[in-house]
Amino acid sequence: MLFYLFRYLHDHFHLPGTGVFQYTTFRAGLAVVISLLIAQTFGHRLIRLLQRKQVGESIRDLGLQGQNEKKGTPTMGGLIIILAILVPVLLLARLRNIYIILMLLSTVWLGLIGFLDDYIKVFRKNKEGLSGRFKVLGQVGLGLTVGWVLFYSNEITVRQYLLPNGQYSAIEATKVFKDLHLMITTVPFMKNNELNYGDLFATAGTFFNGLYGFLYIPIVIFLITAVSNGANITDGLDGLAAGTSAIIGITLAIFAFVSGNALLADYLDVMFIPDSGELVIFCTAFVGACIGFLWYNSYPAQVFMGDTGSLALGGIIAVLSLIVRKELLIPILCGIFLVENLSVIVQVSYFKYTRRKYGEGRRLLRMSPLHHHYQKLGYHESKIVSRFWIVGIMLAVITLVTLKLR
Repeated sequence: MLFYLFRYLHDHFHLPGTGVFQYTTFRAGLAVVISLLIAQTFGHRLIRLLQRKQVGESIRDLGLQGQNEKKGTPTMGGLIIILAILVPVLLLARLRNIYIILMLLSTVWLGLIGFLDDYIKVFRKNKEGLSGRFKVLGQVGLGLTVGWVLFYSNEITVRQYLLPNGQYSAIEATKVFKDLHLMITTVPFMKNNELNYGDLFATAGTFFNGLYGFLYIPIVIFLITAVSNGANITDGLDGLAAGTSAIIGITLAIFAFVSGNALLADYLDVMFIPDSGELVIFCTAFVGACIGFLWYNSYPAQVFMGDTGSLALGGIIAVLSLIVRKELLIPILCGIFLVENLSVIVQVSYFKYTRRKYGEGRRLLRMSPLHHHYQKLGYHESKIVSRFWIVGIMLAVITLVTLKLR
């Protein structure tokens, strides 16, 4: 909203200083400040309100060190994160931008699903929360919506540069260009690193040319569901999910800035996505919200984010990756979420297999998810979180290296 107000003041009254709001970098920096301020001021008040309402976390006795100390800690703190994202984005971003609309939709959609889960757990005293079937249904619904928009909307374009004879060339900002609706993505560590989803159906004949949406949309659904659940599973130690998400958010902000800037995209020889630079504002608000929440969620936590925050964080990361055409980098960038997810899948699968084969279930890990395994080994919670953050930073660096290392 402020963007449109200051643009009006600049265009019609030429007030000094109002033109600075046209710069994405200025608005992105301001978004960080506002999100941090909201997380600080609103977070403190929300924690006191949750304490008065006795909205405390019920802890299952898993035999973990320091577990009983967490009993009664307020949950539903994800509301802090969501508010700290939405307010600066609504104030500073171009709200008619299709990518911003998709991100706002994803944040609210998954935030509501997580809120319902936390509400049922806390106020209805049902430890199971929202049925897993309904959670997955909500995630699939968002994936279907996002996939449909990305695949069919003519506002989703990629810039292709032309040689004088009309043939397409490598990116170079001085050439004539066309903005085309193409479903292409970036393949990491490859020289010619653009993959067109349509090419996957090319060998099947012309009849299938228009049907590759039936491949792309399920991929979107799978990624949103997987990353969202991965963030949810990772949210088991104080500050782990929020810190990891902040690291990923910074990386995606860099990708969005590069992909949305014609000169940088030309210099790095990467895909230029018109209007995607506006996502930098969303990313910086996202990072500010995560860091602001860490003020209260770092060990020992004063509040837990609950499913309200964790489901939204994972979904936001997945949709951002899809928009900037970096979804194939998710296994690297979101490696922490991936390993946490796999640790649960492998543990459960192995337990069931050995129970069928030997008559008793056996475990590969002392406990899943993986962070609880290290707790069982005697590592302190803060050490586990710090080392997971370090691994997350290393994975983020590897992800950024793909901009040039091919």
